[in-house]
Amino acid sequence: MPTSFGERIIYILERYGMSFLRGAGVTMAIALVSTFIGCIIGFLVGIVQTIPAERSKNPVRWFFLGVIRIILNIYVEVFRGTPMMAQAMFIYFGSAALFGINMSMWFAAFFIVSINTGAYMAETVRGGILSVDIGQTEGAKAIGMTHFQTMINVVFPQALRNIMPQIGNNLIINIKDTCVLSIIGTVELFYTTKGIAGALYTYFEAFAVAMGIYFVLTFTCSRLLRLWEDKMDGPANYDLATTDTLTHTSGLYSIGKKNIVGNLNKDSRDGGR
Repeated sequence: MPTSFGERIIYILERYGMSFLRGAGVTMAIALVSTFIGCIIGFLVGIVQTIPAERSKNPVRWFFLGVIRIILNIYVEVFRGTPMMAQAMFIYFGSAALFGINMSMWFAAFFIVSINTGAYMAETVRGGILSVDIGQTEGAKAIGMTHFQTMINVVFPQALRNIMPQIGNNLIINIKDTCVLSIIGTVELFYTTKGIAGALYTYFEAFAVAMGIYFVLTFTCSRLLRLWEDKMDGPANYDLATTDTLTHTSGLYSIGKKNIVGNLNKDSRDGGR
């Protein structure tokens, strides 16, 4: 075994480099899939929590929606108010003890992280929906859209941009928090690192490598998500096209986002001079 810190790092990477890569691959697979499923859960819960229901008009619908919302609120509060490690122990071992369900490692990992992410995303989606101006919803219903159609076609496309940072934040958190799954035997990056450190008695060096890998994963994902956000924002300048040839504003105008209101006012006042 080499004596210097740098030489030990190189020795560990040469001997266990593929094990680190496999552990990182498992970590990323669980984080990506679980974040995606958690977002779907959050979107569904957000839709249910924003369905309008008046007791005077339809008491049966109001009652059943109230019961469903109570159940969903309990789900959200429980999974947001308890640590994922305790949830993993409770679900993995409790399902076997109470119901005789022996979950596989992969299913348990995806299930636990997904429902935990879904609880956080439910509140994020609800806030994103409420951030969209109520006039958008009223306009969609005025042309005959149902609540579901309004959510999918009008509200969600606008709310998605508002909640994108939180989606990215949940992905970053899930990449790091998959380490708690080692308590139920999931062989991800932390579990792999612990085994390597115990085999060589090089805890400092092994976990230095693991920290570097975690940082690379989270930093790369955060940069890619930032690029996606910029793509959703569109270009800084764009052309405003008008089709009415009888107006003096017809044609194409290159307009910056920050100056669009001022430019339009200028066009309307003095013909764009």
